[in-house]
Amino acid sequence: MKAVHCCLLALTIGATACTSNPNPSGPASAHVVDPRAAAHLLNRLSFGPRPDSIEHVQAIGLQAYIELQLHPDRIADADLDRRLADLKALTISPRAFAVDYYQPMNVARQEFTDTQKLRAGGPPLRYLRWHLQPIAAMTLPGDKPINAIQQAAVTQEEIRFQRENQDVFDQLQAQKLLRAVYSERQLQEVLVDFWFNHFNVDARKIEDRPVVVEYERDVIRPRVLGRFRDLLGATAHSPAMLFYLDNWMSAGTGRGVNENYGRELLELHTLGVDGGYTQHDVAEVARAFTGWTLRNPHDGSGFFFDMKKHDHNAKRVLGHTVKAGRGVEDGEQVLDILAKHPSTAHFIAARLVQHFVADDPPPALVDRVAKTFRKTDGDLREVMRTILTSREFLDRSDYRAKVKSPFEYVASALRATNASITNPRSFVGTISNIGEPLYQCQPPTGYDDLSRVWINTGTLVSRLNFAQSLTANGANAAKVDLPHTDEDLGRFAQAILGGDLSTRTQEALVARMSLTLRTAIVLGSPEFQHR
Repeated sequence: MKAVHCCLLALTIGATACTSNPNPSGPASAHVVDPRAAAHLLNRLSFGPRPDSIEHVQAIGLQAYIELQLHPDRIADADLDRRLADLKALTISPRAFAVDYYQPMNVARQEFTDTQKLRAGGPPLRYLRWHLQPIAAMTLPGDKPINAIQQAAVTQEEIRFQRENQDVFDQLQAQKLLRAVYSERQLQEVLVDFWFNHFNVDARKIEDRPVVVEYERDVIRPRVLGRFRDLLGATAHSPAMLFYLDNWMSAGTGRGVNENYGRELLELHTLGVDGGYTQHDVAEVARAFTGWTLRNPHDGSGFFFDMKKHDHNAKRVLGHTVKAGRGVEDGEQVLDILAKHPSTAHFIAARLVQHFVADDPPPALVDRVAKTFRKTDGDLREVMRTILTSREFLDRSDYRAKVKSPFEYVASALRATNASITNPRSFVGTISNIGEPLYQCQPPTGYDDLSRVWINTGTLVSRLNFAQSLTANGANAAKVDLPHTDEDLGRFAQAILGGDLSTRTQEALVARMSLTLRTAIVLGSPEFQHR
């Protein structure tokens, strides 16, 4: 086994030096779709090719595939809908969850606290609230002190809440993987992953997990191809963002102004760190968003503007005056200013180009994308069209210029092997072990998009172990469709790599090893690790 790992590792260590493209410059032909161009398109607009995907793109053409993916509403997704049907937690509202699970736990806690303050012997059981009544009939003796019965009730409610909360989170993680592997609307899923990461929240800080479900489902997903201002505004109003960056506690009286959201709004969400703002702007933006809060962070009632907590004085943001005497309009005006600012157009363009084209975004393309952003008032569909139809995007020198993140790598391997997933949680655990726990990135920066972050000796070994496990037995969590002959293996490599094989990988395909191991080598190869 050690020799197997050494062989795989030797192949993959060369990932950063993978230069198998015979023509490193110039766009692919617009008339005949080279399989490498089709593979490139699928590696950037999707979570990687399935065995028949490259032929499909060749049949309809690059531009037709791009245009269809830019309009996900035109793509049927019945298979995915069927796979998500059992994940009922994905449809629950934060309000319903609070009523059913969080509030009963708090009531039980409060009643226990109140009873502790009473004399020994306390009120008789019949005066307890209805939801505690079943506890008395469980296993507690009739002469047990009332506070012991209530302690059991608290424990039961806490266990119930934590179990349901964890189930919601498990289903949230599972649906992300299932969408990446099975959805026909692949660009939409890639963009949901990108924009959630851009407007990152860490689910570990948000105790009520349905709030995170709502954030991705109702805030991010519907707006990834809409207008940036709408997406920006939706995140600003979201309970997930209000709670994660502490703005729900920000008040314009005394020392109650919290600058966390104001700072990240400027630095990470819009202008960028070099976008021309000052610390004074951060403070003024924070004042504009005072009173943007929640009635209660755990009642699921959503955004609430509290006039009593708002700073009603005039403000000055990036040279613009925010008039005195207003309310929620202050924050909305700031969002308008930021959405139209030239630095925002450039920053968002650079982030998108970095993700879809290269770690070092070509300046000329960034400028053109920023121009589209400004010209269309932040129309993200048009912004994406500018990127995906650009000469730089189609240039062969940018083929496999990006390293797949752990999530992208696992999803692409499952797609390549036509996996029928039986245990999504197992693969979610693999993604976490390789270095990308889903919905659990602590800093507001989100996960880094640079290749050097994802590749080191430790993570390579984890990736290769996964590839070997997947080809050996579906990692005990899926049924996979693998080559049965040497000819099948050649077709498999061609189908998922578009013929873009390095000399080392080609040598491994004909080496004296088992077919299963050679298939694992394809999935662990430098070519497959890159996108």
